Amino acid sequence: MQQFVTYKNIEIAYSVSGQGNALVLLHGFLETSTMWESYIELFSKTHKVITIDLLGHGHTECIGYIHTMEEIAESVFAVIKALRLRKIHLAGHSMGGYVALAFAEMYPDYIKGLCLINSTTRADSAERKVNRDRAIIAVKHNHTQFIRIAISNLFRPKNRKIFAETIKEVKKEALTISLQGIVAALEGMKIREDREILLHFSPYKKMMIIGKRDPILAYEALIDQTKNSEVDVRIFPDGHMSHIENKDELIFALRDFVRN
Repeated sequence: MQQFVTYKNIEIAYSVSGQGNALVLLHGFLETSTMWESYIELFSKTHKVITIDLLGHGHTECIGYIHTMEEIAESVFAVIKALRLRKIHLAGHSMGGYVALAFAEMYPDYIKGLCLINSTTRADSAERKVNRDRAIIAVKHNHTQFIRIAISNLFRPKNRKIFAETIKEVKKEALTISLQGIVAALEGMKIREDREILLHFSPYKKMMIIGKRDPILAYEALIDQTKNSEVDVRIFPDGHMSHIENKDELIFALRDFVRN
């Protein structure tokens, strides 16, 4: 059941299912907490599963025209405080991974485990920042067209036909996100900090889910981040949407992640 907590005069939407140790799942850019529905059904049998609509997405409103990863992390912390949680396993997909990294840096004592799913610890390169600016222009020009193209491009090319019906549903959900929410997220991702150090100098369990043919993130760069670290690296054969393209493998990995 959806619940709300007040943060800076807006309501943050979240859901809680199950009992046990806490697993917090954060969605990515152009996604909402609904992406985790089948995962909630499975993991709530053994854990307390918390999903949150991040700022400007789903049923959570915007608080400005730039949503930094730190600001979003603070809104996540508002939910954690409301639920009186002390230790959490935190997993984030794509932008949700950036938020998870910011949260782990800001509130390290709350982290029992950190899992990055199709995400990166590194800041945007100069080229990537230029691409963000181009995306902002495209969104403002025609955000419906931007969403339709952007979602399809997250999948490995051969999977665009295999998961055609699912992709339609993902696009439909993305179209509920406001123009302001999309732009604020793009602006926030563009200026996020490099947090690779957390993979090497943090005491909690760490896992990275990497798509071998991720069209958004360079495989070699992701592997390079994990060198000389104790990160549990799981490499899947497909694209950026591992929760769809490699669902069984991701479920198996997350089971290992939350195992005490």
